[in-house]
Amino acid sequence: MKNIKLKALALFLFVLYAICFIAVALCTKAEIIDVFSALKVAYKTIPLVLLLWLGFTLYAWRWCIFHGWLVPFPCLDGTWEGSIQTTWKNPETGEIPGPIPVILTIRQSFTRVSCVMRTAEMTSRSYLGDFWLDIEEQVKKHGYSYTSKPSVLVAERTQPHDGSIVFDIIGKPVEKLHGVYWTTRKTTGEVTLTFRCNKRLEEIPSHMGTHPMSNK
Repeated sequence: MKNIKLKALALFLFVLYAICFIAVALCTKAEIIDVFSALKVAYKTIPLVLLLWLGFTLYAWRWCIFHGWLVPFPCLDGTWEGSIQTTWKNPETGEIPGPIPVILTIRQSFTRVSCVMRTAEMTSRSYLGDFWLDIEEQVKKHGYSYTSKPSVLVAERTQPHDGSIVFDIIGKPVEKLHGVYWTTRKTTGEVTLTFRCNKRLEEIPSHMGTHPMSNK
């Protein structure tokens, strides 16, 4: 991710390696008397550092102690629910469908983020995404490009397409995502989401209602 603070990350890794080096030296009771003995301890330290780094990139980066100075972006991992309001008009009636129930599942680590958005008729999967963060300019956004594929039940009136979406990240901690999207079908719209749970759901909960086009 382009927002990672390289200087802070370099310092973090240096301190982490130094602590692990000392720990390994103490645990193995190594006597460091020359360069060769220091290199032996350094070599034994590498697997420990790699293990801790893996744990950090997958899990520990979420901890509040790292946010701000090392981790610049918020944790969005989990399931978000809400609605889509499209600007698309039904060619048969000229009407714009009402809000479409939607969930967004986000899988996030320290180095990458992927998104899957689901309605009753479509599933969209991201292939490129990142955060845009600038405290001085008051910019706090997350956006991604995606490929969307329809359910086979609606394939006759809904075609696969690509698109992009950009969310404003609202609240600290984050309470809401509000975004706009545009697609290769020349459609646009808005998406409003609130956080539901840490588990990444694979289908829309029944309480969210039906797709407005399902009875057309």
